[in-house]
Amino acid sequence: MKLNKTVELLAPAKDKETAIAAINFGADAVYIGASQFGARQNASNSLDDIKETVDYAHKFNVRVHVTINTILTDDELKEAEKLIQKLYKIGVDAIIVQDAGILELAAEGKLPPIEIHASTQCDNRTLEKVKFFQKIGVKRVILARELTINQIEEICREVKNSDCNSDMEIETFIHGALCVSYSGQCYLSASIGGRSANRGECAQPCRKKYTLIDEDGKIYAKEKHLLSLKDFNASKHIERLINAGVKSFKIEGRLKDINYVKNVVAFYRKEIDKFADKTSSGKIFFDFEPDLKKSFNRGFTDYFLSCEHGNKTDRPKNIYNFETPKSIGEKIGKVEKTGKNFFVIKDAKLNPQDGLCYITDGGLTGVLVNRVEGNKIFPNKMEKIKAGTFIYRNYDSKFDKILKTSKTRRRIPVEFILKDGFLYVKDCDGNSVGIPFDFSGQPQNPEKMRENLITQLMKTGESDFYTENVEILSSVPFLPVSQINALRRQLLDLLIQKRLKNYFAPHQDCLKFADFPYQSYDYRANVLNDYAENFYKNCNCEISEFAPEKTAKFSDKILMRTKHCLKFAFGLCGTSKKLFLIDEKSKKHNLEFDCKNCEMIIY
Repeated sequence: MKLNKTVELLAPAKDKETAIAAINFGADAVYIGASQFGARQNASNSLDDIKETVDYAHKFNVRVHVTINTILTDDELKEAEKLIQKLYKIGVDAIIVQDAGILELAAEGKLPPIEIHASTQCDNRTLEKVKFFQKIGVKRVILARELTINQIEEICREVKNSDCNSDMEIETFIHGALCVSYSGQCYLSASIGGRSANRGECAQPCRKKYTLIDEDGKIYAKEKHLLSLKDFNASKHIERLINAGVKSFKIEGRLKDINYVKNVVAFYRKEIDKFADKTSSGKIFFDFEPDLKKSFNRGFTDYFLSCEHGNKTDRPKNIYNFETPKSIGEKIGKVEKTGKNFFVIKDAKLNPQDGLCYITDGGLTGVLVNRVEGNKIFPNKMEKIKAGTFIYRNYDSKFDKILKTSKTRRRIPVEFILKDGFLYVKDCDGNSVGIPFDFSGQPQNPEKMRENLITQLMKTGESDFYTENVEILSSVPFLPVSQINALRRQLLDLLIQKRLKNYFAPHQDCLKFADFPYQSYDYRANVLNDYAENFYKNCNCEISEFAPEKTAKFSDKILMRTKHCLKFAFGLCGTSKKLFLIDEKSKKHNLEFDCKNCEMIIY
């Protein structure tokens, strides 16, 4: 049922081309990395490319957010301040930040009035933390992915009913890869290889193989991907999340390719449109049917959204994929029989050049389809394929071609009006422009001239507009087709300029200081610079220890705290035996369990 609400669909973009595709396929906002200080080092962009993205986006009232969500040294913070000034000047709508040093700069009035969003890297998993950001004046908080819908509802309700006179928005993830650790609280990569997740350098140790043993040496799982989660898919919960008060739905994936973004954005555009209006302008003209299963995925989970309490009595059992961290795609079926160079799957609809995969003792194995004859599939190799093997398709060649060649576009509806010697054009957002022209020439056939005028004004070609209506409120002068077309093009060019001029740029007031939820905080505050330390002091919180990235001390640290519990996964709840993870380099990691909160801790 359509709700009387507007919500934002926020899409990732690794580059300008992907950002423009995301906008065309339905995103209300895009988030993109700048040249520095983004949590995805391999997804950086020049100011020129970001400026082109901004100019394209604002035509459709689409917003552009830039990630500055790593923790920064003192010297880097100075550079980040300069970068933020430049981003504001080119029209960027918001910055997504983690480092408290940036918050200190904003509180001191050293930043331009660009919206500040508290990244999920700020560890936003409690109501107290979210309300703190509201009190200091942050415009948006991006919640931790581990929260249940009940918890999200409570946070949205408390934020809305707060007496601190703030219109702060709540953003949640809706799709994509899941970090197994609470975001911003993972030091495993930095500890193992010196590549800090909080500095945008994560080596993804959670996708590696581990062995689970107990204190007696009993092996529960050997060389499995024990920390690898499936991908997030909250599509079944959109209506309830909208009703809860979530303002923005975020798709993960700034390293994903352009076809992934096209497909996933299109899917969620259609789903969200069932319940709420979009925050951007224009209509999306789709020429394909999106399908999440056909884009990169490790299998899907809604994680803890469905839990009433998030404890072991109702926690989901399907959040992980221990067999592989790679994409498995869509399930095709079970092999019924095999021949010398083929296998048979009943009713399998496959195409030559499709990529297939299946699980073997060695993990995920992939093959390419050479040809298909009825139910017989002839792959390029038959390695370990036997009757009973479940086959998945992780590359649909036909669907990939559809995405590559898709002409899906976003276009703005307009109406042309001929009246009193002027030709006007008006868009769906109330912007209008007009041009006077000579009415002295009289047509020999007024009715035919009227038809020609309407026909030519309905043609908007490859512009960003489409004509919904032409209204003629006065007599029609004689106009050659070439002149009508020139008038139409001139009007639409003027309308674009008017739209950009009238674009509503968000505004950020200076931040304030407020009491932090804790009076003291250790390395988990991720303080790497003096400004960040001062921010906490000004918020009546003493920092007892700088970030491990500064001290290089990991031996006594919690390297990861996660809602993914191996005790629960292996049916070991209640056991008192100590458990350990052995990594691929034979290093032993201690495991502890906070059973009250149903969390696992890695030291």
